[in-house]
Amino acid sequence: MTHPTASLNYSERPAGSLRTGDLLLLPDATRAAEIRRVDVDNDDFGAPAIIRATLTGGGVLRIAAGSVVRVRDAEPESPAEASPAETAPDGVAPDDGREDDGGPELQLIQHVPGEDGSATAAPAVVVPPLPVGPPVASGPSEADLALIPVPEGTPESVVEAAAEAHPDALGVLLLSDRLTKGINTKSGSCLKDLSDLAHELFVVLKDADNALAVADLLNVLPFDGNPGRWSSVEASLALASFICRQRGEDARAAVYEKFLRAPEAMETDAFKARINAKVRQRSLNEPNLYDKEIFRAIDNSNPDAEREWRLLRLEALLFLRAHGGSQTLGGPELERRIGNELESVRG
Repeated sequence: MTHPTASLNYSERPAGSLRTGDLLLLPDATRAAEIRRVDVDNDDFGAPAIIRATLTGGGVLRIAAGSVVRVRDAEPESPAEASPAETAPDGVAPDDGREDDGGPELQLIQHVPGEDGSATAAPAVVVPPLPVGPPVASGPSEADLALIPVPEGTPESVVEAAAEAHPDALGVLLLSDRLTKGINTKSGSCLKDLSDLAHELFVVLKDADNALAVADLLNVLPFDGNPGRWSSVEASLALASFICRQRGEDARAAVYEKFLRAPEAMETDAFKARINAKVRQRSLNEPNLYDKEIFRAIDNSNPDAEREWRLLRLEALLFLRAHGGSQTLGGPELERRIGNELESVRG
């Protein structure tokens, strides 16, 4: 039985004030779940950007730091009135010994008022459990690293050498000026600059050697569980894979592609891994290739905007190519489309 939100006792609070144990109203506004852990992701300026609320029983809610959320007011109740589901540890419904082929699953508990006004709990939606603790960093093996050349000198000297090869390229100079002051691989903005520099060198200047040298500063980094930082590494790996395939270095390209897929194997729960695989396959089959944005820029006679959108489309196509294509876009079609985009942005 679903009760309207108005019938429950909730108060509004800033997302930044959430704490372990809070009973948070879920996005569908009909169920609540207890918060097991609260983590904060900062933006590149060090200010809180995303609040990640890990829920008891599994699942994570990502909430903008400036948002206001609704948290249920505490209602003390006697142990005699608590239902078996409420007395289970961490809000997990009691185990009846049954499990399907996906293994045991946890349930979010839906807290609703009973007929006498006391709180009761009923199973809501079945969700897969999360691994305990943060994901373990997935690092490359020694055999894989042996196929990637070791950079000569410091990372800053690699960037400086690439910039010296193109003294008149403004885009390269702007990026290298920031990077040669110091490369911090824990900084998302620094990783983004490195990835952008590698793409600028290859896509615009057709300098595959320096593009690979810069990309390899990112390509050897392990996945640390932070999607924001990983997106830059991901783009760099996809670019390096494409360059090596073009040069006939298939073994080296295969290593980059292996690293690209490394985060997919980190999920230890079988049920959640299957769900993630379905979501991932759907995103590969239905990629955002920015068709509407490109056509709009063409209609508005805005070549600069068109070029920026085409660069994003090229990055998406390179990722698909490094991932082995999809059920809707195979290798030959991706090669054709990547060639078209390179010709367009270079022209």
